[in-house]
Amino acid sequence: MIPEQQTEKAPFDTDAVVDEITRFVAEQTRTTPDVDQDLFTTGIANSMFAMQLVVFLEQAYRVTVAGPDLQLSNFRTIKSMAALVGRLQAESAADSDV
Repeated sequence: MIPEQQTEKAPFDTDAVVDEITRFVAEQTRTTPDVDQDLFTTGIANSMFAMQLVVFLEQAYRVTVAGPDLQLSNFRTIKSMAALVGRLQAESAADSDV
């Protein structure tokens, strides 16, 4: 499932999100990153690319990354970004149910 096909009521598919983020990182960096690889210590990502990642996640998954979520730890690995997206979507769904 590509991000545009996800709906608010669709269950969160971690594997699909990991795959999509992996494709984005690979296309942008011309590398083949591992999902657990620290993108910053390996030199794949820098502060400029971190901003691209924020914009990508916000647009692709209709989330807002702000305040305390703008921590490097949320962007170090593909898995950590997928976890962030899952948490933000869950929080958004919970807020809309109130």
